[in-house]
Amino acid sequence: MQLKSMAIALCLTSLALTGCSSKYIEPEEFSGFLQNYKALQEEKSPTGAPVMRWIKPGVDVSRFTSVYIEPSQLYPQPQATEKIPTSTLQGITTYYDQVLQTQFAKALPLATGPGQDVLVVRPAITAVSAETKGLQPYEVIPIALVAAGVSAATGIRDQDTSLATEAAFLDGGSNEVVAQVVRKGAGAELDNSSQVMKPQDARAVLDGWAQDMVTSFQALKAQ
Repeated sequence: MQLKSMAIALCLTSLALTGCSSKYIEPEEFSGFLQNYKALQEEKSPTGAPVMRWIKPGVDVSRFTSVYIEPSQLYPQPQATEKIPTSTLQGITTYYDQVLQTQFAKALPLATGPGQDVLVVRPAITAVSAETKGLQPYEVIPIALVAAGVSAATGIRDQDTSLATEAAFLDGGSNEVVAQVVRKGAGAELDNSSQVMKPQDARAVLDGWAQDMVTSFQALKAQ
């Protein structure tokens, strides 16, 4: 009975944590990278992912004839760990720059710097994490729940990786912010707690972010 009671309590705790988690970035998770967070609203990206977004009312994006992608930043400056080393963090920002340039080049010619009629994209990676994967529905039975707890303690369980980004879009002539976006996403799963996260583990989510940004720009331009 004691084992069963403990298992039920753990099940309820797990479900409560799952229910309280949000796919949107919470205000306490804002990094301070953007100038203003008050106008952000909960929206859906073109692929249906939850995002926090603001677009300047009445902005005419069709006047932008080229786009400049600023080098992406790590903000705030993170402390590298054995699991997420400096090489991984640098690799993530390098790939983010590449995929943003590749995707935006489909919509506008790339500029070498800000200027008149240039859309400036100012991106940042604001969070990178790797945490023990949550319990799966089939594990919510007493014996498996206890086993899962043991394997988590020994580092056997899979690890979820996640990232967050904040990006500002500016008028390159006036330096005025015309749009902002904040979102997070899941990277590749790691096999266990001893596996080091690598840049390629983040590529799929970075690809998705860049594609959604360009699709959103094209949709706004077509209005």
